[in-house]
Amino acid sequence: MITLTTKDLLPKDGTSGTLVGRAWLPRLNGPAVIAVRGDGVFDVTARFQTVSALCEEDDPAAALRAFKGERIGDLENLAANTPPDQRDREKPWLLAPLDLQALKAAGVTFAVSMLERVIEERARGNPASADAIRKEVVRLVGDDFSKLKPGSAEAIRLKQVLIEQNAWSQYLEVGIGPDAEVFTKAPVLSSVGSGMDAGLHPKSTWNNPEPEVVLAVSSRGNIVGAALGNDVNLRDFEGRSALLLSKAKDNNASCAIGPLLRLFDQTFSLDDIRRMDVGLTVQGADGFVLEGHSSISKISRDPTDLVAQTIGPVHQYPDGFALFLGTMFAPVRDRDAPGQGFTHKRDDIVTIAAPQLGKLVNRMRNSDECEPWTFGVGALMKSLAQRKVL
Repeated sequence: MITLTTKDLLPKDGTSGTLVGRAWLPRLNGPAVIAVRGDGVFDVTARFQTVSALCEEDDPAAALRAFKGERIGDLENLAANTPPDQRDREKPWLLAPLDLQALKAAGVTFAVSMLERVIEERARGNPASADAIRKEVVRLVGDDFSKLKPGSAEAIRLKQVLIEQNAWSQYLEVGIGPDAEVFTKAPVLSSVGSGMDAGLHPKSTWNNPEPEVVLAVSSRGNIVGAALGNDVNLRDFEGRSALLLSKAKDNNASCAIGPLLRLFDQTFSLDDIRRMDVGLTVQGADGFVLEGHSSISKISRDPTDLVAQTIGPVHQYPDGFALFLGTMFAPVRDRDAPGQGFTHKRDDIVTIAAPQLGKLVNRMRNSDECEPWTFGVGALMKSLAQRKVL
């Protein structure tokens, strides 16, 4: 079982930053936008009907600080009531901190993850083949592209060399080519928050967590804050065919974001994200422990470049969007048999952490075992109308 505490949810500097989230309020039978402060958790829905609307403010952090809201309790009680197995449905619990934003993700933004995608492609979804292919791919193309700028003349020359060696791949194309891979991770309102179960397709036998930073971006393309995310990935599905990306990425509860959205203010900025280290721990019921990290400083494309490739004259997002930045973490440690690598098992506890953003904690279950997603945009509009805040 997951035990969720205030210490898990808050950044290292506590409530000194501007923290926003969402909570389910049973007395209203709907969600509320909440501000998390030193003196409690406050419902600010009367001023900001959605987190998306808050992110549209000229200065979201200042706007949130200027509105007090109604105190609904303390963070400790909401945290304790969030895990599904421990929930009293007569009391509030936490949700993912984003709502109407489109859920987008950038892929193959780190050299290590790029090489692992090439390996998946060549292994055709079979983990038993991965180790030998990994050694061959590294022999051909190396394992350090940290100094190679995507789309540069050097990258183009490398592409030509790899084509001549029959080592080129569609994943190398988006890894070092001019165009980033940006895809839709999940439908609006479908993400799960910290303390909830995260989902794996029941037919998958080779899968992994992907610890990432998630940017909150307004409809004008302004990056206004960040949270942590788990871009849950099915290596066997995507390895069989890149055309199975949607099935590999988008399943019930397969998009986890949290614990809170930290808005940019005098305590937190985009430069903090550029320097951020994101840690990962997987703890299995079988005693298995896997640890790793993802350093944003090693990303091949700057966050502003990824945002610019997502929004602009060719694509608009009227309610803003969330953007997963990608991960450098690629689990290759054997869990069971030698050469089989890592894959999840039921009840794995995945913790993704960064000092500036807190901890995103989820228990892994099959997607059909997770809580069904039943509250969509129509239900949200009805709920807000009943509260007379529209």
